[in-house]
Amino acid sequence: MRIDLHTHSTASDGTDTPAELIAHAAAAGLDVVALTDHDTTAGWTEAVAALPAGLTLVRGMEMSCQGMGEDGRPVPVHMLAYLFDPADAAFADERERLRAERVQRVRSMAELMAADGLPVDPDAVLASAGSAAGRPHLARALVAAGVVPTVNDAFIELLAPGGRYYVEKSDTPLRQAVEMVTAAGGVTVVAHPRARKRGRLLALSEIRDLAAAGLAGIEIDHPDHNADDRAVLHELATELGLCTTGSSDYHGSNKTVRIGEFTTDPVEFEKLIGKATGVEVVTG
Repeated sequence: MRIDLHTHSTASDGTDTPAELIAHAAAAGLDVVALTDHDTTAGWTEAVAALPAGLTLVRGMEMSCQGMGEDGRPVPVHMLAYLFDPADAAFADERERLRAERVQRVRSMAELMAADGLPVDPDAVLASAGSAAGRPHLARALVAAGVVPTVNDAFIELLAPGGRYYVEKSDTPLRQAVEMVTAAGGVTVVAHPRARKRGRLLALSEIRDLAAAGLAGIEIDHPDHNADDRAVLHELATELGLCTTGSSDYHGSNKTVRIGEFTTDPVEFEKLIGKATGVEVVTG
């Protein structure tokens, strides 16, 4: 079995519609794919409707969180949440709050750019981005305006933490995120916790604390992890009894990584979904 548990569609910051993403997953020979758009479940219905025979969909989300960095300062962290009940009231309210934070952040960043004379229209960016607005939408606007040659260049030069136009947002504390998703019948996996090129790293002690709070797993085989960090994470997962996953973090043409480029072991997948009680996986 080939299992990719981290992908994005146009419901957040990918370039494939949910239906196109499902078609690409099938064409890539995947048996299982998870749709994990940022802070939203908006793509779930379309993805389910597009499932071909034999392909299984795991409905999920990538949640914007905050943890403690190795340097003792707060750091942004992403948490993958799978198979939760989207109707759970507390978690639905938190997703709505996170989306509002995303929209306000993108507007603030776009307004800073416009004030500096960059050809960026905040209203146009938000109109194209929708409720799950994010920095990639700004990056694409900068590319379209000729300010930078590529989306990656936009992140390196302008949009990265500490960059000229970077604006913080109020994300969910990690422990609260784990508890909310668990209460909604879902399971949680820390996304790419050692992605060094993204900036400061989450302290490993935070993952130990999260395991005690109900964390289900760690994403290990990821495009942004080197071999040494994968080894560290495998050792930690074994110590804590956590599931291990592998995923492409596919965003369509926004990134060069291919869907299915990194995958999850079927045994680990069965362990992970066996912990969920919110919604079932869906098979075409």
